[in-house]
Amino acid sequence: MSKVLIIGCGGVASVAIHKCCQVPEVFTDICIASRTKSKCDKLAAELVPKTTTNITTAQVDADHVDEVIALIKSYQPDLVMNIALPYQDLTIMDACLACGVNYMDTANYEPENTDDPAWRAIYEKRCKEAGFSAYFDYSWQWAYAKKFEEAGLTALLGSGFDPGVTQAYCAYAKKHEFDTIDTIDILDCNGGDHGYAFATNFNPEINLREVSAPGSYWENGHWVEIPAMSIKREYDFDKVGQKDMYLLHHEEIESLAKNIPEAKRIRFFMTFGQSYLDHMRCLEDVGMLSTTPINFNGQEIVPIQFLKALLPDPASLGPRTKGKTNIGCIFTGKKDGKEKTYYIYNVCDHQECYKEVGSQAISYTTGVPAMCGALMLLTGKWTTKGVHTVEEFDPDPYLDALDKYGLPRSESHSPALVD
Repeated sequence: MSKVLIIGCGGVASVAIHKCCQVPEVFTDICIASRTKSKCDKLAAELVPKTTTNITTAQVDADHVDEVIALIKSYQPDLVMNIALPYQDLTIMDACLACGVNYMDTANYEPENTDDPAWRAIYEKRCKEAGFSAYFDYSWQWAYAKKFEEAGLTALLGSGFDPGVTQAYCAYAKKHEFDTIDTIDILDCNGGDHGYAFATNFNPEINLREVSAPGSYWENGHWVEIPAMSIKREYDFDKVGQKDMYLLHHEEIESLAKNIPEAKRIRFFMTFGQSYLDHMRCLEDVGMLSTTPINFNGQEIVPIQFLKALLPDPASLGPRTKGKTNIGCIFTGKKDGKEKTYYIYNVCDHQECYKEVGSQAISYTTGVPAMCGALMLLTGKWTTKGVHTVEEFDPDPYLDALDKYGLPRSESHSPALVD
């Protein structure tokens, strides 16, 4: 029996909440909290007739730590699930520390205002020292490790699919398939079609900031950075087919390089269609992806936030998206002195996701792992104190839960490799 505070009520949060309500013996009570309480109320009204989980709602602005603290003290949860924006990771972690509550999220911290001088100074120092220039990295949250450990609390970072399940796949490969892992290629393929000329499958601001940034990968103990979208490969994905994919910087590379130190190379690839890339480059060229505020008719606006308001809400894409996703990891390495390869992945159907929880597969493949990560913490499967990413825990119960609750794994011991 557990009480869980879930902060966020967007597409991913909606899936996670639906899935929590499918396990009422663990998630006996949940409070859905968001800046817009009416969204929480609408979702709660939809779910109450379908579950025995006791659902309440609350209003909170997670940008303000005092509001989050007040809500936690009022509700007294066993766990806070942060499925809001990565901008809010640190305030919610601060609130959890202040209240003595375990924490989890689905994406690592990045600042909303990348022009803030104090943040900029730290960021530029990290760029020089680490060798990659993405706005998001784990250093801000890893800095909380000692505080959480001393408080006897656990903070689980990045329990989505990528990051999250991809790291569990790596831990599983290390535990069961390899003595040493030489290379890891993480492949994220969305073969879905929503019918729009241009739309993003999750938060447009986060998505566009991520894919327009320089790419990077880990090789021989250091970062190699490349211009955005400058490395392209083709891959034939099971149940999806041949797709173009591009090398991106992605957060799990950073933690995997730390936790699987023998890996000589770690890369992340994501598929994109030509229409998406053409639109994104045009928007970037005219300044619409900028995070720097401008003055328009006497009002300050941030171009990328204005663009977000114009684009379709990712939560609205479910009924019109068809096709499948395929996300997984390809490994090379050695077992018992012999070279071997291994591919572990999941295929998810957009329309099946919509039938079950009213969502497209991108939100589904993040929301289900969020619930499963919470399940690991609440049932005592994962208990290590401090701040940790998914690959630091036993992958077996987590992957078993994913198999059970909608994201079953597939395997190949003779996959095509990415050059």
